[in-house]
Amino acid sequence: MTSKRQYTYAIGDRVAERPKTHGLFTRQPEVMQRISQYRNQRYGTVVGMTTKLDSRKQKLKFLVVQWDNLKSPTEHAQMRICPASELDTLAKNTLVPGE
Repeated sequence: MTSKRQYTYAIGDRVAERPKTHGLFTRQPEVMQRISQYRNQRYGTVVGMTTKLDSRKQKLKFLVVQWDNLKSPTEHAQMRICPASELDTLAKNTLVPGE
C-alpha cells in the first residue's frame, strides 16, 4: 500500500521537526528538568537525501539535515520532518493533551 507524499524536499530547503503528538507528564521537578532539554523545536537545512530498505524491502526516504544548533548533520526519516513554513499549521492541527 502506498500513500501520497505530503512534501517534496530539495537540498537547501529549510525544515523543522514535525510536532509530536504525545506529551510527557510529571510533577517531579528533577524529571521536568530532564524532559525540558528534549522539548526544543529544531530547525535546520537539508544537505542530502538517502534511501534505505526496510525489513520488507520497501524503500524509505531519509533526509540528512544540518540542524542550526549542531555541528554535524544527522539523518532523519522524511516522515518526521516538515517544511519550516508549514510548522505553525501542523502544530495547530496536532493535539497534545495538557499543553
